Amino acid sequence: MTKQVLFVSDHGDPLAKLGGKQAGGQNNYVKQLALALENRSWQVDVVTHWCDEHAPQIEHFGKHCRVIRIEAGVKGFVSKNEMYTMLPEFYEEMKRLLPLSTYDIVHTHYWLSGLIGKKLKEEFGLPYIHTSHSLGWAKEEATGTHDARREKAEETVLAHSDRILATTNTEKQVIKENVPAASPISVIPIGVDEAFRVRGSRHHIRKKFGYEDPLFVFAGRLEATKGIFTLLKAFKLLAKKSGDRYTPELVIAGGEPDAIDTQTGLPKDPELRQAVRGIEQHVRFVGPKNQEQLALLFNSATATIVPSFYESFGMVAAEAQACGSPVIASKVGGLKNVVEDGVSGLLVEAQNEIDLAIAMEVLSVNALLVERLSRQAVRIARKDFNWVSISKKINTLYEVMIRERSNTLAGDRPGRNLSR
Repeated sequence: MTKQVLFVSDHGDPLAKLGGKQAGGQNNYVKQLALALENRSWQVDVVTHWCDEHAPQIEHFGKHCRVIRIEAGVKGFVSKNEMYTMLPEFYEEMKRLLPLSTYDIVHTHYWLSGLIGKKLKEEFGLPYIHTSHSLGWAKEEATGTHDARREKAEETVLAHSDRILATTNTEKQVIKENVPAASPISVIPIGVDEAFRVRGSRHHIRKKFGYEDPLFVFAGRLEATKGIFTLLKAFKLLAKKSGDRYTPELVIAGGEPDAIDTQTGLPKDPELRQAVRGIEQHVRFVGPKNQEQLALLFNSATATIVPSFYESFGMVAAEAQACGSPVIASKVGGLKNVVEDGVSGLLVEAQNEIDLAIAMEVLSVNALLVERLSRQAVRIARKDFNWVSISKKINTLYEVMIRERSNTLAGDRPGRNLSR
């Protein structure tokens, strides 16, 4: 029997091209979880802000999934930092567009969406589960930025949701430390798409695409908190030290399509241009890439670098490992759980270009270590980041919540017209 779940992902459109503004791990998680759940007889609606004015308001994906875009007074990109005041209009537009009482359960993503979930619970009696994706307290520790409004809202959401779905044990611990009255917490990791798999000899793939050896790959938004400037400083140190022994290359995927100068292949941003000065011949900025393209990059890499100041989970690290790429990551947040130090990659001190450069040099000159880390990364990814097993656990969690809330089996409520 078909069951109906409503995802609320205020700023994370699951069909947005990854690597652009506000298009990263959350977007990908929402899309992949929706597709995995439809294989377990769930019909998934995702409500999100209408950030791309050229996209249709309703867009289908998979067999039983669709995105419903909410204007909330502004059609076009709005920073998530400015969305708080839009929430009342967002909620009212949802009520006009959707038969909210017909859903079996609500799954909210990020604290802004969590506030919407709280309203849905109060007005419609819908059980809701919340995934934070990032936490204000962890961000403050990593960046020094204090956001009192966000932290107060997160405490409210984490105390009033019926269940919290954390993606790592580190995230669970941060929640327990900051929200004494937190709702029950289940820890279920994030999965990776089937596109992320081993494609053959890493050396041959690297040569096929014209990359040097060693090759390091970064995939993500070109923002300071993602560690892009730390990485470029570290790569300068590595390039200087390599001398005539080897010629390292760095490929940077992500950013907006118009953020790269098509003639020079370099970023338009003045700070990034300055940061890459002197190593331009060894660094390629390739812009945002789809999953297939990213998978080929990860398959080519000597190692994938995730130098973030903080990550609640670290989707890129999981995807890279599934492709057999060792990962060098900051020893922060969920990355400490996703990357096993010395087993599937190397963990380094965040915001420390010297520590990062040393780790990159270690893998540049030790092919046997790279091969061992690669094999173990694949083994860990297949065991821990598998959407089939993850969706099974989340499906069970949903059904337990529904029974607890309504004392009925999932799907008993009359459904909508499935002509959709």
